[in-house]
Amino acid sequence: MGAPRDPAVEGLEVYCVGGAVRDARLGWPVYDHDWVVVGATPEAMRRRGFRPVGRDFPVFLHPETHEEYALARTERKAGHGYTGFVVHASPEVTLEEDLARRDLTINAMAESPGGELVDPHGGLADLEARVLRHVSPAFVEDPLRVLRTARFLARYAGLGFTIAEETQSLMRRLVESGEIAHLVAERVWVETEKALGEPWPEVYFQTLAGCGALAVLMPELAADEEALDDALGRLHRLPEELDDEALVRWRWARLVEHLDDEARGRLAERLRLPRAHAALARQAALTRTLCARAAREGLDGEAVLAWLDSIDAWRRGERVAPLLSLISLEAPALAETLALAWRLAAQVLPRALVEEGYQGRELGEALARRRQEAIEAALGGN
Repeated sequence: MGAPRDPAVEGLEVYCVGGAVRDARLGWPVYDHDWVVVGATPEAMRRRGFRPVGRDFPVFLHPETHEEYALARTERKAGHGYTGFVVHASPEVTLEEDLARRDLTINAMAESPGGELVDPHGGLADLEARVLRHVSPAFVEDPLRVLRTARFLARYAGLGFTIAEETQSLMRRLVESGEIAHLVAERVWVETEKALGEPWPEVYFQTLAGCGALAVLMPELAADEEALDDALGRLHRLPEELDDEALVRWRWARLVEHLDDEARGRLAERLRLPRAHAALARQAALTRTLCARAAREGLDGEAVLAWLDSIDAWRRGERVAPLLSLISLEAPALAETLALAWRLAAQVLPRALVEEGYQGRELGEALARRRQEAIEAALGGN
């Protein structure tokens, strides 16, 4: 895993750090590498062809591999939230000082070009013991670490990882002190979005609920413990064949589909949710309402037509199949009936009605009426 032998790094004191060191020893896939450079200056890095990208601290992209190389640095708390730090980077900062500022011991390991492990905080032992443990009491200086710890547990929970009791205590302290409330929406969503892509996303929300952070950051989800448990159980019940981006959107939609429009809207606004995520969550909620009505009193053509209208099915027909797939997870017979209703209704085209002489408002009314009749034919035949 050592640093590549090339002119850009030749002669520099470079160490591979963080996730690549951790995951290689865990047997987890390693997708990229981060590097720390000790004893160098920004000017020296630029002379070697490295491109600076760090705004708050000196991080550079390798001229060939484009991997990140950061100058060794220390941090000192000077304000609230994730950004309230004064960063000090200089050739005098040691590797051990750089590692000491990190969040968890398993993330505070480094490896030399020759493969020697530098592990001043017992990260390897914690990795073998399957424990997420803070590096130092400075953990409480950064509220983002609560979310990061929860996210790492969502990644590794299936391997038997737990959070050390003393680390859980510091997470609760960050909540009780009010520091967690200073996290900006973008950072909360970035961590949440990553957690939704992890193998066990429910663990992320359970961990935040357990330390009190969920009630501060996403009170709509924390308001009803039983409803939250049900929602977390739905995170793995999704349409098939989703790519990574769609997987995150669908998991978010399933998480919040039980909320009413107002609560779901507040949450989306607070987190500054991407529009596509908010739109899919609304479609999933409308579909949930349709299924509840079907179970309670059955369906008629008017209700199914209203559902198709509400998800904009006539212009965005690609939305229907995944939602039908969702319905099939709970009610396969209902999904089959709705699929037939959709096929028949979709065959009613405005062009045919225009040829019959309909136009303007009458055209819209006739189109809705014919589509509803087609839907009722499907409902009546099942």
